[in-house]
Amino acid sequence: MTVAKVPDDEFITLFETHGPHETARRLNMAMPKVAIRRRNLERKLERPINGPRHPNSLPAQHHPHRIQLDIGEGVVIIGGDAHYWPGEPSTAHRAFVQFIREMKPRAVIANGDMFDGARISRHPPIGWAQTPTVKQELEVVQDRMQEIADACPRGCRKTWPLGNHDARYESKIAATLPELAEVHGVSLQDHMPLWEPCWAVWINDEVVVKHRFRNGIHATYNNTLHAGMTMVTGHLHSQKITPFTDYRGTRYGIDAGCLADPSAKAFTDYTEDGPKNWRSGFAVLTFRDGKLLMPELVTVWDEGHVQWRGDLVAV
Repeated sequence: MTVAKVPDDEFITLFETHGPHETARRLNMAMPKVAIRRRNLERKLERPINGPRHPNSLPAQHHPHRIQLDIGEGVVIIGGDAHYWPGEPSTAHRAFVQFIREMKPRAVIANGDMFDGARISRHPPIGWAQTPTVKQELEVVQDRMQEIADACPRGCRKTWPLGNHDARYESKIAATLPELAEVHGVSLQDHMPLWEPCWAVWINDEVVVKHRFRNGIHATYNNTLHAGMTMVTGHLHSQKITPFTDYRGTRYGIDAGCLADPSAKAFTDYTEDGPKNWRSGFAVLTFRDGKLLMPELVTVWDEGHVQWRGDLVAV
């Protein structure tokens, strides 16, 4: 039986009675297509469509801090940890803009820590270190995020999961001047109006993109293991992909790396000029028939080139 021959009410009854996996089996559909049709029907009917609950399962969550994307065919480009400071843009930033312009993705995700907040950190300054003012940082964040937005094709979703450095801005104001709540300008979002803020982006109920989850050198493995889904994070700047396969199939833990240059001045004192197991770049996710193909990484090679699919690309 093909999807086209199944009326909406029959699909809903199957899903609510048997859940997504049995619905996919009975209709001979791929799981991502079941997820996409479910999401489309939820929007159409303006109500959630949930399968039967296992006694140990969690209810589906729908709230304004989670963005849902349905990607049948196309590309999603994910980069974060830019920690933008005044000065020339990093190689990874230039590549990010170039790849967006050339690949014409369905969505671009700025996965947190686009703002650094050096002067409003909870950590005390190191000696008399000279760091940019909040105003200087905001101006460069606005410029760089505008460059990214300008490269996006028409209809491309531009989402921005909050990072811990991003949170410094509002947290500092809320802690010291709570009376300014809801005043325009006290939210970092006010300075990036083209970007949709959230805690996480869910793609096809198969992939979760958020700034951080687990920590440590095995974070990518633990992220997908404990999430039960493919998860894309940043935060640790390590840029790597860890496949994980079990009876349900293969999913991935992905660290997209950092758009910042690991040798940038912003990190010199912070790391005491120590070696950093960081890699500068971003991630590219490609979907076919609603299913994620093997994730790919774009990694900085030198100041003017990035590595991509076994070749060097000038940026």
